[in-house]
Amino acid sequence: MSQLGTLEDLPLDYRQGLTARNLVPLWPALRAALPYGIPARKTKPILWRYEEIRPQLLEAGRLTPIEKAERRVLVLANPGLGLDNMQATPSIYIGMQLILPGEIAPNHRHSPSAVRFVVEGEGGFTIVEGEKCPMEPGDLILTPSGLWHEHGHSGSGPVIWMDALDLPLVYGLEASYCTEGAPQTVRNEADGSQTRYRRSGLVPYAAVTRPRANYPLVRFPWREVKSALADLATVTPRGEAVRLAYVNPETGMECMPILGFSAVHLRPGESLRLPRHSASSVINVVDGSGTARIDGVELAFDQFDTMAVPTHAEVEIANASSTRPAHLFVVDDAPMQRKLGFYEIFG
Repeated sequence: MSQLGTLEDLPLDYRQGLTARNLVPLWPALRAALPYGIPARKTKPILWRYEEIRPQLLEAGRLTPIEKAERRVLVLANPGLGLDNMQATPSIYIGMQLILPGEIAPNHRHSPSAVRFVVEGEGGFTIVEGEKCPMEPGDLILTPSGLWHEHGHSGSGPVIWMDALDLPLVYGLEASYCTEGAPQTVRNEADGSQTRYRRSGLVPYAAVTRPRANYPLVRFPWREVKSALADLATVTPRGEAVRLAYVNPETGMECMPILGFSAVHLRPGESLRLPRHSASSVINVVDGSGTARIDGVELAFDQFDTMAVPTHAEVEIANASSTRPAHLFVVDDAPMQRKLGFYEIFG
């Protein structure tokens, strides 16, 4: 392996001439841009404790009315990437959002795609293109790029959910923007998760005769996901992951273009090594407690905690309970990597 030249090998007047012409020599920085083995990574394996986030979020609710916040969110920023950059991983933005009884987070749409994963509370709702989706703990609700959406709260007590967006990618492309809109007119029917897409393998007949919808299902109720995981656990050999992917029910493909979503069931006392892959990810603890070892960094997690996983990381997860399962919700950027042609699984 040859030793590459450095900037200092070049005469000063030559370097100054390049700078004056907005030119940069590649070879001194080639290994930084294209390292051998695995990528150079700034993302740190880190855990955000919900017991520390929640009081700060409730205090934000006291300090800042919704009219002055529009979206009342605390962003989970990875210190390895710089707190001002608002990145959990290089491509994933994560925030914890609070809405209080009677509040409305106004209608808008934006170029980044977003999802809401409900953490706690009852009575919240999201309206997506006129479809009113109840927000129950553990529910996943999609608000894809360009679709109108607004949030409200008709119950009592705080409602908190996790936002996951591909904002870092879209912002980095200088393509991130938002459009305000008037309040939506709600359709007089239940959302599609309760009417059109109730059973896997069954879709409305028209779905097979018309062009496939990009986002036919925007709400995935946790009660159904949890039940499906429990059933899958009964037929999954010990040592294999009990894991379900959230997909478009009409195509079987990922439900969003950039970010992917999955749910993991950890059986009582189970320790699991997740396949090492090229995608970065964020893990939210739906319920249970245990430990995660991410690239050798050990993190003890409890319910509602959130963890960042760098690309190419080694990940082992253990359920601390010998009597109860634990459940995890995972966000990753594998769909983007697959579309770009460089997604890899290393086993």
